[in-house]
Amino acid sequence: MTEIPNSDRKTLLLTGASRGIGHATVKRFSSAGWRVLTCSRHGFPEDCPWEAGEEDHIQLDLGDAEKTAQAIATVRERLQAQGGRLDALVNNAAISPKGEGGSRLGVFETDLSVWQQVFQVNFLGPIMLARGLVDELKMARGSVVNVTSIAGTRVHPFAGSAYASSKAALAAATREMAADFGPLGIRVNAIAPGEIDTAILSPGTEKIVAEIPMRRLGRPEEVARTIYFLCTDSSSYVTGAEIHINGGQHV
Repeated sequence: MTEIPNSDRKTLLLTGASRGIGHATVKRFSSAGWRVLTCSRHGFPEDCPWEAGEEDHIQLDLGDAEKTAQAIATVRERLQAQGGRLDALVNNAAISPKGEGGSRLGVFETDLSVWQQVFQVNFLGPIMLARGLVDELKMARGSVVNVTSIAGTRVHPFAGSAYASSKAALAAATREMAADFGPLGIRVNAIAPGEIDTAILSPGTEKIVAEIPMRRLGRPEEVARTIYFLCTDSSSYVTGAEIHINGGQHV
């Protein structure tokens, strides 16, 4: 297969790429010939098999607003190979703190500092990235996809109050962003996964599966395919939407 030069490739910036939905998304876009810039609060691991290597990885701590702003400048530098163009931003990274033994943290059990950390990573971080890279997205008439959650619309037995509230806020922000970014030619949508078969599932998930109409967990690659759809011309008139990917769990 002929290698496509970076200048001719579409580019995705993806947070939370190391496992689960993020890892499946890397594979889906890469297989379509996209350049994928991955973000993590950790540096690029030497034993990682990702062929693009360190040049396509950006160390980004979404929990620190100042460091996030610094990372945005680094992203701009990395995009010069595409003339400064960014075709898609997928805000997938999130944190969901637990109590002792993996217990759910309710409103009373969650310290204010934890609320602030969760909202910085899950809610403010995505907004900072989209605003900070708006010129690059505008140049490409690009797409933003925010990963929300079924926990944003109901009290979930495992997801904590801060996590669920941050995802509900991100869903609302998606609508606001769609209205504000639309005139610039940028589409903004969200996906709301349910119980997906990843490493972060909590004990007791099997009880929820019994209540899902499709009677199974979702697969990360099923979520990745929907993300890809929202970042391509197949969804060219879709913006401000939140797509449920949960086997009917939300009904």
